[in-house]
Amino acid sequence: MASDLVSVLITTHNEAGVLPHCLKSLTNQEYPQLEVIIVDNASTDDTREILGRLERSHRVLYNPTNVGFAAAQNQAMRLARGQWMLSLNPDVILSPSFVAEAVAIAESDPCIGTVCGKLLRWIPARDPCFTRVIDSTGIYFLRNLRHLDRGGDETDNGQYDQPAYVFGSTGAAALYRRRMVEEVSLMGEFYDEDFFGYREDADVAWRAQLMGWRCIYTPRAIGWHVRRVTPARVRELPLWINLHSVNNRFLMRAP
Repeated sequence: MASDLVSVLITTHNEAGVLPHCLKSLTNQEYPQLEVIIVDNASTDDTREILGRLERSHRVLYNPTNVGFAAAQNQAMRLARGQWMLSLNPDVILSPSFVAEAVAIAESDPCIGTVCGKLLRWIPARDPCFTRVIDSTGIYFLRNLRHLDRGGDETDNGQYDQPAYVFGSTGAAALYRRRMVEEVSLMGEFYDEDFFGYREDADVAWRAQLMGWRCIYTPRAIGWHVRRVTPARVRELPLWINLHSVNNRFLMRAP
């Protein structure tokens, strides 16, 4: 039986330092049916030069202004042809079997709308750059409605080596079923564009859960992510990042 098409959706903004590594990991995927759609949010570094060389093999869109992660991902989704959509950050490197493993577990249950894998930390300036520090094995919520990454900052000693249903997936590398995307979208928006960036993935997870869709974690789909926003680094982050992060925490709770 032919494999279903997976649409890989990437949003860029000044990602020249990491984007080639992400794209190479897609080229190395064992899964046979991929299309790649990239939306650039007004990059001013060498990102657009890199993208210019990809226009024959990938679908590339150039926004004249930075419209935010949520809006750019929605742009890509409207062009996607796949039955599966992989929301992927350009600062993520996937193991060769990531997509194949994610699709395989998703197909085991028609109620699965989202799949997340085991993301570990990628620190490009360090040697070795691929660490054993866990970035995310899914997201969960505290009683105060703050959400965190399961296993975040722990050393990977196999404690998350069993598949498990979780509340949702980080948007850094989340595989979504097209039917779920269509059902949970509001006024044509899968990601709520009021969020601009940060926490839009948790908002999607809430809507999916409320509509009966499940998210499953598989340790067999492994990737590495450059984590820029963590609770421990909040005082080091630019003001605009903290502004969006805090604002969206309360926006997500609004009825």
